[in-house]
Amino acid sequence: MPHSLNRDLVLGFFLCVVTLIAYHPAWNGKPIWDDDAHITKPELRSFSGLAKIWTQPGATQQYYPLVHSVFWLEHRLWGDSTLGYHLVNILLHFFSALLLVCILRRLAIPGAWFVAAIFALHPVQVESVAWISELKNTLSGVFFFAAMLSYLKFDSERKRIFFFSAIGLFILGLMSKSVIATLPMSLLAVFWWKRGRLDWKRDIVPLLPFFTVGIASGLFTAWVELTFIIGGEESTFAFTFVDRCLIAGRVVWFYVGKIIRPVDLIFIYPRWNVSQAVWWQYLFPFATLLCAGMLWLVRKRRRAPMAAFLFFTATIFPVMGFFNVYPFRFSFVADHFQYLACIGPIAIVAAGIESGFGLLQGSLRRFLQPMLYVIILLTLSMLTWKQSGMYADAETLYRTTIRKNPDCWMAHNNLGLLLTQTGRSGEAMTHFLKALDINPVYSRAHNNLGNLLMQINRTDEAAVHFRRALEINPNYAETHTNLGTLLVKTGRTDEAAFHFRRALEIDPNDVKAHNNLGNILLQTGRTDEAAFHFRRALDVNPSLVEAHNNLGNILLQTGRTDEAIVHFRKVLEINPNVAEAYGNLGLALFQTGQTDGAISNYRKALEITPDNIALLNNLAAIFLQRGQRTDAIQLLQRALELAKSSGNETQAKALAGNLDRALSGKLSGP
Repeated sequence: MPHSLNRDLVLGFFLCVVTLIAYHPAWNGKPIWDDDAHITKPELRSFSGLAKIWTQPGATQQYYPLVHSVFWLEHRLWGDSTLGYHLVNILLHFFSALLLVCILRRLAIPGAWFVAAIFALHPVQVESVAWISELKNTLSGVFFFAAMLSYLKFDSERKRIFFFSAIGLFILGLMSKSVIATLPMSLLAVFWWKRGRLDWKRDIVPLLPFFTVGIASGLFTAWVELTFIIGGEESTFAFTFVDRCLIAGRVVWFYVGKIIRPVDLIFIYPRWNVSQAVWWQYLFPFATLLCAGMLWLVRKRRRAPMAAFLFFTATIFPVMGFFNVYPFRFSFVADHFQYLACIGPIAIVAAGIESGFGLLQGSLRRFLQPMLYVIILLTLSMLTWKQSGMYADAETLYRTTIRKNPDCWMAHNNLGLLLTQTGRSGEAMTHFLKALDINPVYSRAHNNLGNLLMQINRTDEAAVHFRRALEINPNYAETHTNLGTLLVKTGRTDEAAFHFRRALEIDPNDVKAHNNLGNILLQTGRTDEAAFHFRRALDVNPSLVEAHNNLGNILLQTGRTDEAIVHFRKVLEINPNVAEAYGNLGLALFQTGQTDGAISNYRKALEITPDNIALLNNLAAIFLQRGQRTDAIQLLQRALELAKSSGNETQAKALAGNLDRALSGKLSGP
């Protein structure tokens, strides 16, 4: 026993080190695609936010409260630094490999460490491990394996503690990702392999609670995705049952092929054109049924291959095409879909290799077996290391995807969005147009192209794309907000307000819509309504500078100066370079008799915007009140020069009057 334990410790340590090294290129990988939506948003980073994660479906990207609770904890530990997120994913993946060793040993399957090492180091796992959002996979995987191990102990010892621990772990796994609802089917495949038959009382009845909880979780997840994620977006799932069988058959062979030959792995694979009129597409489901039939025929001599097939298909069943899954909009397959399912083919092949070496004797086996294992694992590690580099940052990921899949309209759109954010508008427009050329009804690309056109003041073209996006998806809140913003720029505030209100009907947490609608209401004198929307925006995003500043102005106008000061100070705490906030704070402090503080803040505002006429005028008035007549006159003279040079005759006339009063000592405070 001590020798075996020491060997396991050495192997475990070695596997941990090799796994960490294989994923090293992704250690500091920046957020990609929906990572920013999964890493805890500002409004959820408090303890009340943690409660919302559990109690409010829609508060997070998906309702997987355990995953988002881990994200919440991670953000408190290392904030936005991505290293911690990646290391947690890698270590969870490694821990799943250790649990897999325990399961395989309990089932007396040969080559437990070899199987676990392939699972840990296979490049098809990179998407699940290197992608921060796929904490869903690595965390649920740990609970899947832990629940399976506990249930296997229950099966052999029939102790209730193992049953209840198994179902508890299963529920925790479902709170991480509902795809592990397939666990009871996987267990039935294992029991059939062990015993050659399934007994209703011993094998099936105890698993009924697992089936019930799993089905309920799956239905709830489908409802949440339909309500809060897919919503009213264009339908891309109008398939007949025959279509879905064609997809399912092809899915099986695609994943098996990537396990055997893990090359040309892509973040988004080309989306197949499914057609009942194309004869060769029927070959995939036919080959799947033929394979299943052959394995069934040899089951009396060799049950293991059939059990591996059943485990694989049962585990991958939720994403075979029979159910609508959101990523099917882009592709019917993804590496992270087979994170757990790949164990079936890996285990049967690895166990076969191990058993084959058992036929050899002496030095030949001692030489060939470790050499082959090293070659296989080293090759997989190198492929994983190379694949991990694709996840260094979003631009690398999208450019790699486009190079391998030029018609990936999602990648073109996302790369265009990234280029827009980094000021490369010309290249961004090229990718948006390419996305729309491939998929003319892609509402997100219309929306993003509209945003870009609005930024470069091509407002008429921008409006066309915003309106087209809303024709495709009338419930696209972001586009309603963007179109409203455009309409404000063109002076059509009533129509803009309509779109902001529509956006808020769809998404009550749309911060930009709240803030912009508040601005319109403020301009029309409806200060109470405006204040409501500014406060609502701050409830969602407490760091929204503009909302703090706008709400502070309303409070200042209504005589609630102390509250206004709090909001102006908050603006400057978030961003110390907002000149308007310094000016507003200066005015508020002056009104409360804190003249020194007012002067200090006006000076800071003028350091940022030295040619701000209003600030020069207000500071001059304070100086004059304090008897600093020379300073006041200098500021007013400067303001008057600026007004004249800008051609603003009305402002120049008012400043000339102020200067005359200053010269006579009659100018009052700001």
